[in-house]
Amino acid sequence: MMSVEESVLESAGDEPCIRLEPLSSAHLPGNKATPTGGNCAGIMDSGQKVTANGVHDIEDRILRITGYYGYNPGYSSHRREDGSESHAETPGSETSGESRSYQTCTNTALKVLGGLLMVLCVSSSWVGTTQVVKVTFQSFSCPFFISWFSSNWNILFFPIYYSGHVVITREKQTPIQKFRECSRLFGEDGMTLKLFVKRTAPFSILWTLTNYLYLLALKKLTATDVSALYCCHKAFVFLLSWIVLKDRFMGVRIVAAIMAITGIVMMAYADGFHGDSFVGVALAVGSASTSALYKVLFKMFLGSANLGEVAHFLSTMGFFNLIFISCVPLILYFTKVEHWGSLSSLPWGYLCGLAGLWLVFNILVHVGVVLTYPILISIGTLLSVPGNAAVDVLKHEVIFSVVRLAATCIICLGFLLLLLPEEWDSVTLRFLATIADKKSEEHGEELTDSSVQTRSRSRANGTVSIPLA
Repeated sequence: MMSVEESVLESAGDEPCIRLEPLSSAHLPGNKATPTGGNCAGIMDSGQKVTANGVHDIEDRILRITGYYGYNPGYSSHRREDGSESHAETPGSETSGESRSYQTCTNTALKVLGGLLMVLCVSSSWVGTTQVVKVTFQSFSCPFFISWFSSNWNILFFPIYYSGHVVITREKQTPIQKFRECSRLFGEDGMTLKLFVKRTAPFSILWTLTNYLYLLALKKLTATDVSALYCCHKAFVFLLSWIVLKDRFMGVRIVAAIMAITGIVMMAYADGFHGDSFVGVALAVGSASTSALYKVLFKMFLGSANLGEVAHFLSTMGFFNLIFISCVPLILYFTKVEHWGSLSSLPWGYLCGLAGLWLVFNILVHVGVVLTYPILISIGTLLSVPGNAAVDVLKHEVIFSVVRLAATCIICLGFLLLLLPEEWDSVTLRFLATIADKKSEEHGEELTDSSVQTRSRSRANGTVSIPLA
């Protein structure tokens, strides 16, 4: 009985030769074979020595003869087990890989938890701001003065940012140096008087109008209605970005914008198209529109600014508000449009609390976008609607009509649709395709199992089932 064994060796003419050997001379691992003559050199020790073409032992040669898929010389099972010839990862590399993956998962979990906490803080600060305004109006009904006073607190934005920056990074920059570095937002030459007025004036005016119209709307409507209508600014941002900035057209966002407009009309229709309700809806929509215009113009002229540049810009707007817009409250005071008594009679506690909450809300919005996911900040703003509704029902005993509830739900749903990413359709299709593939695989496995069971039962009964093609 003969065994066929392939020994591919280099001869003088670099040509391989094939030799048939008796079974007794087969080279088993660990056994030494006697060399044979001829033009071909024998394998002296298949377990210890390596031939010229990299063949190690019988198992390698068998895998080579049978054409095993993915075979490489020297990758036999017993060599992979002892690790002498294996190229697998070492325990140290596996440990480092596991540590890196663990660190990545930990960072992602911390970012998500921080984002959820940020959502709660953003929603709470905005609900608190809106409710404190309603309480302040009971004793001090001067919305423009409140807006002007609260906007002045934006001056504190950059000092707060610089304090946090020094604590985290421990840089040796002075506040003036850091301020000049962040002033590059205005150009390479930094901030000049001309640029200060040219760039800051339109944004400061839009900021003041947004806050003033929002406060006027709170005098006419409940906090829930105003906060819901203000969420329409997301739809206005999309429409303006599509028209002015030539952003990508998305059908789902057009649907969301239509839903926002539908909610506005329903909200105005709730008490009829007359009276304080209609005026309040118009004021709230005006506030959302000026807010959207502010955001689109900021993106157009100032681009994507970092946190330091945003803090610099908001503090600059606070200075502009204090210097140039301070005349407006005086004009309203002397014309008896907004009249208040002596400075000592003003509700400074409510005013400072309102301005502080407003400042905290702005800080959380701008810092949260950097530290967490921007979508979570938008969700925090949206959650102010049910938060204000809970306060209105429990504290002020407000009863909402069915039309108002439906309008609020439609606006909130449109807001959520606007949060969908641009690639949401392709991502959804890939997800559905993956689910379909998994179901088809499971169905195929079920059919295979059932056919195997059918064949086993047929054989047990002495019959043979022939599956149809």
